[in-house]
Amino acid sequence: MALVDDPMIDEAGFRMSEATSGDFFALLKPRVMSLVVFTAFVGMVAAPVAINPLLAVIAILAIAIGAGASGALNMWYDADIDAVMSRTAGRPVPSGRILPGEALSFGLVLSVLSVMTLGVLVNWLSAALLAFTIFFYAAVYTMWLKRSTPQNIVIGGAAGAIPPVIGWAAVTGTVSLESLVLFLIIFLWTPPHFWALALFKSDDYAKAGIPMMPNVAGQASTRRQIFAYALILAPIGVLPWVLGFTTAFYGVASVALGAGFVWYAWKVLCMTDSDRVMKPAKALFAYSLLYLFAIFAIYLADCVVGRALAIGGA
Repeated sequence: MALVDDPMIDEAGFRMSEATSGDFFALLKPRVMSLVVFTAFVGMVAAPVAINPLLAVIAILAIAIGAGASGALNMWYDADIDAVMSRTAGRPVPSGRILPGEALSFGLVLSVLSVMTLGVLVNWLSAALLAFTIFFYAAVYTMWLKRSTPQNIVIGGAAGAIPPVIGWAAVTGTVSLESLVLFLIIFLWTPPHFWALALFKSDDYAKAGIPMMPNVAGQASTRRQIFAYALILAPIGVLPWVLGFTTAFYGVASVALGAGFVWYAWKVLCMTDSDRVMKPAKALFAYSLLYLFAIFAIYLADCVVGRALAIGGA
């Protein structure tokens, strides 16, 4: 009889969803999706050949939907640990606004839709890369790495680093050294970015039982690894200029941005285990977001301006 009195149960006995369109949009992890779309777009623009504008729009939409599908599948599987972490407890699934089955179905449908659209209308190499990215993030990272190893972010970072390669492949039908350098920048950026977050959210991760680096190796070891990655990332960020893919404008800007990353990482390295406020870690986390956006935005501007000048001088 309790089911009959439940206002969310219809006459056929099915539970009606309480979710709003905003809840389903939140499932897509829009902030992550925006970064994926932006880096994929840079990969498309950096490619040496032009693409039909309509196909470019279709490719970007398919990549965005694929990224959102990954987020939905991640939220479906991680609902149990999201519920005990303060920064994720309000997400649609753990809060009960969206049922787990709804999130799973939503993610699967979007996954198939995005991959098939990209394959049929653009090319199958970019579609295969998108399918691999969704699988890697949802299955390899979310279902395995995240809960089993402190290297979860290091290995799992490959999923977030592939979008510029997908963008390049959507235009050219190939994978090049230039697109792989863009992949490498994001791949090396990911560990220090997330470990900075893990330092000041270590209690949350401990409650959820996630083996993030600070909870397994300790804060001191994590700080040293953050600094080591910063030292590697800084010169890799300059690599596009060294290899001749960009002008000196990008080169100078990337040197400055990399030096800033190393400086913020150095401040984190100098923290003590007794520091509970962790302002340097919070500052590095914020700067890392600025770094990735800025370095790709400058890369994009360099490509656009360089081509405009080349056309003007022809």
